[in-house]
Amino acid sequence: MVLGSLVGFERDPIRTCTGEGGKRPKARAASSSAAIHGCPVEFCWTRSMALIPLGSGRFADDPDTRRGINAMRHQNSVFHGLLKHLPWGEFDRLVTEHGADSRVRRLTTKDQLVALLYGQLSGASSLREIVTGLESHAARLYHLGAHSVRRATLSDANARRPVAVFAEVLAVLMRQAHRGLRRKLAETTYLIDATSVRLNGHSAGWARFATGVCGAKVHVIYDADADRPIYAAVSAANVNDITVAQQMPIEPGATYVFDLGYYDYSWWAKLDAAQCRIVTRFKANTPLAVVEELAVPRGGNILSDHIGFLPARQAKSRCNPMQDAVREVHLVTETGKVLRLLSNDLDATANEIADLYKRRWAIELFFRWVKQILRITRFLGTSENAVKIQIAVALIAFLLLRLAQAAQKIVHSPLAFARLVRANLMHRRALNRLLQIDPPPPSNPDQLALQWN
Repeated sequence: MVLGSLVGFERDPIRTCTGEGGKRPKARAASSSAAIHGCPVEFCWTRSMALIPLGSGRFADDPDTRRGINAMRHQNSVFHGLLKHLPWGEFDRLVTEHGADSRVRRLTTKDQLVALLYGQLSGASSLREIVTGLESHAARLYHLGAHSVRRATLSDANARRPVAVFAEVLAVLMRQAHRGLRRKLAETTYLIDATSVRLNGHSAGWARFATGVCGAKVHVIYDADADRPIYAAVSAANVNDITVAQQMPIEPGATYVFDLGYYDYSWWAKLDAAQCRIVTRFKANTPLAVVEELAVPRGGNILSDHIGFLPARQAKSRCNPMQDAVREVHLVTETGKVLRLLSNDLDATANEIADLYKRRWAIELFFRWVKQILRITRFLGTSENAVKIQIAVALIAFLLLRLAQAAQKIVHSPLAFARLVRANLMHRRALNRLLQIDPPPPSNPDQLALQWN
């Protein structure tokens, strides 16, 4: 309820609310201004201001006032709704642990993260575009807990701040997004692959691939059922895929599907020892000592199904650590290409193995989605630190979109939801009302409405 309004006046020792000795004077009649307007307003004069109590009369009888409803309903921006899914407690701990804000005067690591996320979600392709966009919405940065940034300061932060802060925040967010899935290990299918991103010649010091060609690789373990990555790493483009895969965490009992880039008998043996099921492809020159031929259904795309052993010796007479029997499934694709699939699962049907390998297409769609919707094709810096931070923030933005979409039931398409977020990023709207028209503010018949063009 509104208690009163204060109106300033010049000091007048005669007009006071209390008389001599602190006694309250008798009530005076309503002022002439109140009589003119017909409002039951009572003025109480003090030495320097006038108190207008609104505890009775027409203003106090307003139904919204009696119910305690605030006429100015506050609604945070769409960007604020996305940032609520970030583990800010873990983020603050990591900033302190890595000393990211040590000797920082202007741009904190939180301001840097918010600015980079704004660039990813708004589609900004340069530092100037990020800075200009944030400046145009400076009044709404307060509720985000962030501040405006400067281009040079943001560029320096991307080059010098520890990338471990952003990588570990990404790991925490991946676990948070994956926490709600309760499945048996035998039903868990992980896809492993890498995608290349091109860099300019200024990154030749750490990302040179060939003469005049620079690039980096993003290595990902992708959960096909959850439609989310569970692990990500960045390397130079000249680093072999299997080198990074050997450092990836292994979940015992899960199914791993990957392509020829991860052709390594030692790594396969490590997965097999952890009771993991693997599905991949044979190289064309890899022989198989067949010990059993299995029946295949007629009229399907499965051409043959064999059980056998890989070569006992590798190059330079090294012993092959993958000594257990494996499956070889020949199948023909819709385009007429014949594939040789390998699996250590001797019990599943040939069609099940073929369907598992076909699911590898989901990680290709993930890479395409991230490159088209987010910003990992044009980079804001050329140093290794800046590139890794930008890729980590892009994956953080992807997970924020997935978590926010899962929290609402209006928009079902991830692509449509991302486009709506971009169009309404700094608008004051709820995430579950992106497709709904905001209702007009409630009108009070006792209030005068002014119309103007």
